[in-house]
Amino acid sequence: MQNRYLSLDAFRGFTVALMILVNNPGSYSSIFWPLDHAKWDGCTLTDLVFPFFLFAVGNAAAFVLPKQKGTDAVSYLNKIFKRSIFIFLVGLFLNWFPFFKWESDTLIFKIWENVRILGVLQRIAICYLISALIIYFFNEKRLFYIGAFLLILYWFLCFYLGGSLPYSMEGFVGTRFDSMILGQSHMYMGEGTPFEPEGLFSSIGAISQVIIGYLVGLLIINKGRSYEMLSDLFFVGVVLVIIGLTWNLSFPVNKKIWSSSYTILTSGMAILILASFIYIIEFKALKKIWVTFLEPFGKNPLFIFVLSGVIPRLLGLIRIHAMDENGKTVFISPLKWLYENAFKNLFVDLRVGSLLYAVFFITVFWVIAYCLDKKKIYIKL
Repeated sequence: MQNRYLSLDAFRGFTVALMILVNNPGSYSSIFWPLDHAKWDGCTLTDLVFPFFLFAVGNAAAFVLPKQKGTDAVSYLNKIFKRSIFIFLVGLFLNWFPFFKWESDTLIFKIWENVRILGVLQRIAICYLISALIIYFFNEKRLFYIGAFLLILYWFLCFYLGGSLPYSMEGFVGTRFDSMILGQSHMYMGEGTPFEPEGLFSSIGAISQVIIGYLVGLLIINKGRSYEMLSDLFFVGVVLVIIGLTWNLSFPVNKKIWSSSYTILTSGMAILILASFIYIIEFKALKKIWVTFLEPFGKNPLFIFVLSGVIPRLLGLIRIHAMDENGKTVFISPLKWLYENAFKNLFVDLRVGSLLYAVFFITVFWVIAYCLDKKKIYIKL
C-alpha cells in the first residue's frame, strides 16, 4: 500500500483553487451567486471553502500527529504551539501588510489600532492548536464524543445567551464576547458594524470541524485502500449531511456564526467529495488533467493562499491613471487596470468577465505552485 494518497492532495488543491477563485473576482459587484457568500443563513459554493480547508487540516493531521504522540509531551507540545503561533502571526501580518495605504494623494502608515486581529489563518491556527491538544490528551473513541459535545455546547450557549434573536447578527452572543476580548476597532467591519466572522467564540464549532477531519483521516489510514473504507466514507458523509439539514431547522446553517448545523453539513459534504476523489483517483486510477491541475495546489496549500493575498496587497500600492465612467481621472491598481482593460467588457454579462479574471488569477498561482512542485519545494507554515 502506498503511503501517500494523491486524492488527499487533490482535495486540498481543489479547496485552495476554489478559495482563490472566490476571493479574487474582477469585481465583487459582478459575480455569479454561487461565488458569493450567503447574506446570512444558508450555504453557497463559496461557503464551503473555509470549512473544507479546516476539514483538510484535520485530515492531514491524522497522518502526522499520531506519530508525534509517540514522542515526549514537551516535544509534541513544542511543535504544535510553535506552528500555531507562526500561522497566527502570518495571518496577522497579512492583515496589516503592506503597512501603508493611500488616503487621497498621501501614502500613510496603517496604525495598529485599526488592524483586524483575526482572520482565516488565525482561525486555522486556533483550531489546529486546540484540536491538537485534545488529540494528544484523549484517545480516538473520546474524540468523537468531544467533537459532538462542543457542537451541542455551542448551540446551547448561542441559544441561551443570545437574547430573543440568538442567531441574528444583532443577537449573536459571540459579537459581545469578541468585542470584549479584541476591541471593536480590531474586528471585521465589512458588515457595516463590528462583527467577527472568524471570531473566538464561534471557533467552538470550527474546532469540531478539524476533529471530524482527523477522525476521517484515521479511518482512511486504519482501513486502507479498501471498498469497506470507501463505503464507510460515503455512509458517514450522507449521515452527516442529513443531520446537518435536520439541525438546520432549529439552528440555521450559517457560516458567519459557524453554526453547529453548518459544521456538520459541510463536513458531510467534504467527506462525500473526498470519497469521490479517492474512488476516481485511487481505485479507478483516472488521473486526468484536472488532478494534475489540483495536485500542486494541494502540496503547498497555505503558502499559495498567503501568496495570493500578499501580491494583490503589494500591487495595490502602485497607482495607475485611469478615467472613470464620468470621464474623471482616478487612480487604480495594476490588477484593477488589468480587469478593466482586458476582462470586464469581453461579454455583455459583466459577471463572465469578472469570472474569467478570477480564472486568470488562479492560473498565475497554479504556475507558481507547479514550479514549486517540480522542484520539490514544499513550504510548510
